[in-house]
Amino acid sequence: MQAPACTNAPACTFPFATMQSHGVRIARSHAYDWVALLLLIAMECVLNAIEPFHRFVGEGMIADLRYPMKSNTVPVWAVPIVAVIAPMLIFMAIYIWRRNAYDLHHATIGILFSVLITGVLTDAIKNAVGRPRPNFFWRCFPDGIAVYDNITTAVICHGDASVIKEGHKSFPSGHSSWSFAGLGFLSWYLAGKITVFDRRGHVAKLCVVILPLLVAAVIAISRVDDYWHHWQDVFAGGILGMVVASVCYLQFFPPPSDDKGFWPHAHFRYISEREEESRRRRATEMSNSDSTAVVPWQGEAGANTSRTLDAMESGTSDRAMAHDTNP
Repeated sequence: MQAPACTNAPACTFPFATMQSHGVRIARSHAYDWVALLLLIAMECVLNAIEPFHRFVGEGMIADLRYPMKSNTVPVWAVPIVAVIAPMLIFMAIYIWRRNAYDLHHATIGILFSVLITGVLTDAIKNAVGRPRPNFFWRCFPDGIAVYDNITTAVICHGDASVIKEGHKSFPSGHSSWSFAGLGFLSWYLAGKITVFDRRGHVAKLCVVILPLLVAAVIAISRVDDYWHHWQDVFAGGILGMVVASVCYLQFFPPPSDDKGFWPHAHFRYISEREEESRRRRATEMSNSDSTAVVPWQGEAGANTSRTLDAMESGTSDRAMAHDTNP
């Protein structure tokens, strides 16, 4: 993984902004973004606490919802580790190698926005749709004895309330959306770092980019295998996560196909500001140098000219006086 050659010679001489020199300044300049992240976390907590819409489930529908209750192949706690913490470790490794604080900060805040926005959208849709999970029967009737309303034939659940509540959150899949939001962002990031679209035909680079997406796909498929989601839930969750990841990445980084796709937008703004500052400083130094060089020369020339004029005037006056005394 090698950064593209610098096309701007003055910019190549500028040191990168490190966390020691610019970390606090960068974080302060994005204070509103960090506040927004906290608000998204609060919204996520609220959405998980409220009761979802209980979609009608009748006796004739329950046959498609009798899949067995299984434990999660990928536990809920493992998703943030795979989709958020692992990518952050890669961001940190890139920082240790290249020492670019803008890249580390923007990659970190970008992936956090990706997963949190996706999480809020996913849980909001879950609560609004209220689709029952494939194993809803056993959530509703844990003893296997079904009870229905005599008039509407609606199920009358007698299972644990929290288990039934979770049973109405099938669409879309949270595992799928979170996995694609985090690992999809990582895939974009790696595509920029290894310049996968450099038109040199290195197909092996695509394997590196596709690997995070493959991990996300395996996590998503496990939700169907565990009978926690229908395939439509997983498909919609994956699309949602990937779209949000793409938007969040392009908010902070150029497209990987761009000539400047290696670093975030803020890095190039930083270089431009340093270049402009350097130009102004050089212009000021040149102006001061010219001023100090011209002023003494002008003073000496002025003094020489003044003495010459005085001598000429003195000679003219002497000849005039001699002419007057000798008519």
